[in-house]
Amino acid sequence: MASLYVINSRGEKELFSLQKVYRSARWAGAPKELSRKIAKVIEKEAYPGIKTSEIFKKVKRLLRQKTPGAALRFNLKEGMRKLGPTGFPFEKFIGEIFRKLNFKVGINQHLPGSCLRDYEIDFLAEKGNLIYVGECKYRNFPGERVHSKDALANHARFLDILNGPFFKTKKYRNFRIKTILVTNTKFTNRAKNYSNCVGIKTLGWKVPRNKGLEYLIEKERLYPVTILPSLNKYLKDVFVSEKIMLIEDVLKVDPQKFSKKFKISVKYLYPLIKEAETLLEK
Repeated sequence: MASLYVINSRGEKELFSLQKVYRSARWAGAPKELSRKIAKVIEKEAYPGIKTSEIFKKVKRLLRQKTPGAALRFNLKEGMRKLGPTGFPFEKFIGEIFRKLNFKVGINQHLPGSCLRDYEIDFLAEKGNLIYVGECKYRNFPGERVHSKDALANHARFLDILNGPFFKTKKYRNFRIKTILVTNTKFTNRAKNYSNCVGIKTLGWKVPRNKGLEYLIEKERLYPVTILPSLNKYLKDVFVSEKIMLIEDVLKVDPQKFSKKFKISVKYLYPLIKEAETLLEK
């Protein structure tokens, strides 16, 4: 299989990796033996030019047959993309993550700068004497990246806010004010290098290494509601409006009351609750 090439999400050729398939199944929670079997099945079924998206579907199908919970977790990246098409649900989701990490969070804040009078900030997160001025960069399509121009713009805005009147008051005298750039995808190397150089904290898919957004979500079990296969667009919009962004929040929903309030048949709610229970192993 050393000469077998696949087509990744950016339309580029790359060598087929048995280890990648194995690791992705293991990361989703599949046992070692099952992960090895899945990797072997994919190795047999793969052909020159197969898209990684097709491999993804095959792995998810095989996981669903044996471990439904792992199949749901395997769907995390796709679930993150379903937070779109706008970036607002993603901002609310990230806000909920920071709240679960014991930050006080404000979404869509307006702060004055030194040169410009008003900036709309995606979120402010405060814990102890640390404050993050947060910028979210949501991407709709597989293979999209956050580029250095995004990091440059974020840093310039942050410096103007830092030099403005908001953080000059006595209240923030002993605070550490930092900026964080958050995305549901990856950063280019130039974006990462620039951010590291100027002190921008980055959080994205596999960034920081071994402590990325997917690691944080899995470690704290902060799965987005969009990971659930039974969630339709209308229900997603209702959930977002009600700040039901996390799987654990779905389990707090009273199906009868929710159905009556939003005129939604309970038949659409029970499958979601069942999937949420499977995912969280309730």
